[in-house]
Amino acid sequence: MRSALALTVLLACMAVGDPVATPIMVPAGGNLQEALNRARPGETILLERGATYIGNFVLPVHDEGDRAITLRTAGDAGFPGEGDRITPVSSSALAKLQSPNGSPALATAPAARGWTIALLEFLGNRDGAGDIIALGDGSSAQNDLSTVPSGLALDRLYIHGDADRGQKRGISLNAAQTTITGCHISDIKAIGQDSQAISAWNGPGDYLIENNYLEAAGENIMFGGGDPSIADLTPTNIVVRNNFLSKPLAWREKNAPRWQVKNLFELKNARSVIVERNVMERSWQQAQSGYAVLFTVRNQDGGCRWCQVEDVQFRGNVIRDVAAGMQILGTDNVHPSRQTNHIVVRDNVFDGIDRDEWGGDGYFVLLSDAPRDITIDHNTIIQGKSGGIVKIANGVTEGLTLTNNIAAHGDYGIIGRDHGVGNDSIRTYLPGAVITHNVLAGGKASAYPADNLFPSLDEFRVQFVDVAARDYRLTPRSVWLHAASDGGALGANLTQLAPDALARGTRRR
Repeated sequence: MRSALALTVLLACMAVGDPVATPIMVPAGGNLQEALNRARPGETILLERGATYIGNFVLPVHDEGDRAITLRTAGDAGFPGEGDRITPVSSSALAKLQSPNGSPALATAPAARGWTIALLEFLGNRDGAGDIIALGDGSSAQNDLSTVPSGLALDRLYIHGDADRGQKRGISLNAAQTTITGCHISDIKAIGQDSQAISAWNGPGDYLIENNYLEAAGENIMFGGGDPSIADLTPTNIVVRNNFLSKPLAWREKNAPRWQVKNLFELKNARSVIVERNVMERSWQQAQSGYAVLFTVRNQDGGCRWCQVEDVQFRGNVIRDVAAGMQILGTDNVHPSRQTNHIVVRDNVFDGIDRDEWGGDGYFVLLSDAPRDITIDHNTIIQGKSGGIVKIANGVTEGLTLTNNIAAHGDYGIIGRDHGVGNDSIRTYLPGAVITHNVLAGGKASAYPADNLFPSLDEFRVQFVDVAARDYRLTPRSVWLHAASDGGALGANLTQLAPDALARGTRRR
């Protein structure tokens, strides 16, 4: 009589119609590392459904052939299809990998390439230490591009820390040409140190991070944060699309452990980045001041004078329930770095910036240390208690374009250190800035450049279909429908958002 796993494998082979590519079966208690070592390009390694494989497994180098080797749970029953996102509901059927210590459950050998890891569950490491999955090496051992792993794909993985102990990091991404799609990463949280669902600092790119649920206390996604050991390396060609980034409210409860909470998305060293159609929710004042999105160049440990944040498109995202919006840092104020430049923030909805609810200062954007060529265009910004729209901490920002946005003025609107609201600060800190066709509700027209709008807050609210229901479409009678500098509507083009991105039902935990 055939075993259940053998029968599953036979059916899988019949489904693919390839009698040559017989999968390698690793039953519960089998030698997974031996299977990884002997697999050849184009082959599939199947793990038994529901079984747990304990060890520190390594994806080895296989030089022959260009086809990927696939490691996955046997069978498709009960699993989401390609292009869909996995959820914890699939846990009972997924094969599981777990580290017995603080080293990764799955890592890559130097220069490994051509691996697809799919439909598996990864449990937290002992005491939540280290990385659950390590793609590439973040240490000084990986100091040359020739040793960087490449051609890797993580697809529909359920990766999580321990609910009580947490986990420092889900995935360290220090490889090249890597995709992470359809995954669910949760309970990534730590006390007294940063934690990340995905963090990258010593790999060149290209990266696609798409359609994942990502939950972490420190930074849900971060590029940079450690000096690369490869000279002149800046992660480049990065796409972050259609993801859901969240911090559960339970982490904020008074009787909860003090997980170190910082922000939702951060770039410290990155170039040519597209961040689009994501939902990012909940960032409150705790270990940082609560800004949700940071473009803050950092020569973290003093060994990366070339570190830079450059050429970023941040578009079609929903950022909601946060202490403050975005922080943009021009140069590292601790160690030498290159200058942040060419940042475009367009067609986003910032829904629920509120300092009373989440702490912090409630500003939409904080500029400091002279970034340049910043475009902030066609955003809809809904604030509760707010310090204002643009706060300049220090340094002159050249090439700012602030156009076609809808926002409330807040306490101070646009203001720089030791200067007055509006034109006084603009002349000092934003010389040559283009600031036009914005709604600054509740502000005074006399304090700002011409061709901006200053309705009352009551007039502001009635332009939307239903502010209370978070429906930020402009009404058919709105005077803002054709008031933009391009002849279109002011604020974000909501058709650029992911479907149902504004629906409160998309919240999780």
